[in-house]
Amino acid sequence: MADQALRKPPLGRSHGGSASARVTPAAPATRLSLRAGADAVGTLSLAFGLELPQRAKTSASVGGRHAVWLGPDEWLLIDESGADLIGIAAGVSALHSATDVSHRNTGIIVSGPNAAEAIAAACPLDLGNRVFPVGAAARTVLGKIEIVLLRTGEEDYRVECWRSFSSYAFGMLAEGAEDAGL
Repeated sequence: MADQALRKPPLGRSHGGSASARVTPAAPATRLSLRAGADAVGTLSLAFGLELPQRAKTSASVGGRHAVWLGPDEWLLIDESGADLIGIAAGVSALHSATDVSHRNTGIIVSGPNAAEAIAAACPLDLGNRVFPVGAAARTVLGKIEIVLLRTGEEDYRVECWRSFSSYAFGMLAEGAEDAGL
């Protein structure tokens, strides 16, 4: 693996919110923007160790690795163990495009019984259990920025955003979490 620049965490705050909705920076992770045609999905799924989702608003997760469907030929892969996703992609002979976006993105965890309300304070998506169940994922907006939202548990969400917007996103989520706790 080539030398990589050390990355300082973009968020100085360690937490925010209330007892019913907590907002914390996600642990460091590697991220990959992946583009591929339908004929490469099987080979790529095998290489990454999870089935790349094929439908809108879906994801797949195995052992701290997540694949989020963003479009008919587009996924965001997140690996919480810091695996070399670009190295895995380089070993796949099927036609695809893979770009390491670990330096661009960061994650924020929103959890607790009122987590959905905290996110809904700045996000227009319907986060009800029927419409956005565990495993659901979508590219959407939070306030004025684009995010990728992944529901990882009954009371747990992962918000992925660009590092340059992370303070804004964290502040919006923390404020929403404080309001959700009232």
